[in-house]
Amino acid sequence: MSSAVARPADDPAAEYGDFAAEIADQIESFLLAVREIARGADPGSTLSLLLLEVSQLCLAGGRLGAISDVVPDERFEPDAGPDADVDELRLRIAALLEPVDGYVEVVDPVDPERGATGFRLSDDLASIAQDLLHGLSHYKDGRVIEALWWWQFSYLSSWGSTAGSALRALHSLIAHTRLDHHDERIEVAQEALLPVEAEL
Repeated sequence: MSSAVARPADDPAAEYGDFAAEIADQIESFLLAVREIARGADPGSTLSLLLLEVSQLCLAGGRLGAISDVVPDERFEPDAGPDADVDELRLRIAALLEPVDGYVEVVDPVDPERGATGFRLSDDLASIAQDLLHGLSHYKDGRVIEALWWWQFSYLSSWGSTAGSALRALHSLIAHTRLDHHDERIEVAQEALLPVEAEL
């Protein structure tokens, strides 16, 4: 996508068509990659690959956050069908990441009085996937504006902050393993971490 910011037109679906297609491609690529990682065929690369995929998803989210508000065609959201079942994905990732699945994050960096709480990477990734799949249902049914509206709204309200938190946790795990800051949890992560080839 060019650096230009998409703007509404007389036909919003046409105006946003190329942008929506690119976002949908990025989202499908993320979902495909995370499902493949969760299969556990290469557990030694789990952390590195998740860092890569979440980083790329954050770029898609940034693009959604940078454009003007997408206004849906209808006042009420059309039915996108039942929510996707992401329990298997969550359980597979939890098994791969255990015991480094949990981490602590400030709830809201703008409001530090809300404090910090515990999160799990497996829960984060499953929640992100569910949000993305909801919008993808709209997109695949030809409701381009509804898909973009949902992805933008849920990025700002939910999966954007979740992806940012997960990215920081993954970065911290990898930084500790590479910089030899050892404790029991980090040593476990280090044993599971193998460098990914540069072409990735």
